[in-house]
Amino acid sequence: MGPVVIMAVRHGQSQANLAHEEAGDRPLRYEPGDHEVTLTELGRAQAAALGRLLADMPAADAPELVWCSPYLRALDTWKTAQHVWGVDPLPVTVDERLRDQEAGAFAHYNLAAIMERFPEEMARREAEGAYAFRPPGGESLADVVVRLRDWLKDLDGHAGGRRVLIVAHDSVVLGLRHVIAGGPDEELAAVLAFAPVLNASVSVWRTGAGRFELDRFNDVAHLTSG
Repeated sequence: MGPVVIMAVRHGQSQANLAHEEAGDRPLRYEPGDHEVTLTELGRAQAAALGRLLADMPAADAPELVWCSPYLRALDTWKTAQHVWGVDPLPVTVDERLRDQEAGAFAHYNLAAIMERFPEEMARREAEGAYAFRPPGGESLADVVVRLRDWLKDLDGHAGGRRVLIVAHDSVVLGLRHVIAGGPDEELAAVLAFAPVLNASVSVWRTGAGRFELDRFNDVAHLTSG
């Protein structure tokens, strides 16, 4: 028996998110690596709003276990949310398989800079499709799905009958949508229609009729309420 609820949250706005937003269409090289980037002031406010959402949930619906990406922006989102929620610390498992999609040679650049520096790779991306394309030294979304499928199998053995909260990244939430739906990987490209997954958004799956059913996806109502 696996978990009865999976709630997946993207981290709050990160320093890298802000740098990319401010650069707009201008080429950007952003030096800090994935393991170094944490939250902006807005990101911390978004994480606090997540904590208030959790505090307002009936006890019978609230998460019981937490799985988190190893990256600071995800860990700090959870720490802030838990502090605002005010509950006793929940069991937290940090799992490498919930890390963001690895960008390899593209890691420090925004799209405008990638197009300048790697025109041949961008042409290959166009030919292969965004879900299948693997940048040099990096991962495709299909690669993320492989590790998420492995993680979900392990979750069945560790969270039977429990409600689980995941704090991770946009690629992870998109990948989970595909994996939980159980469709063939030939249909993976269709999940890109649900991008972008917004900062601090909440997506929820509940068990029903012997399978998970999507309750809501990419929900940010808690960021504007109150």
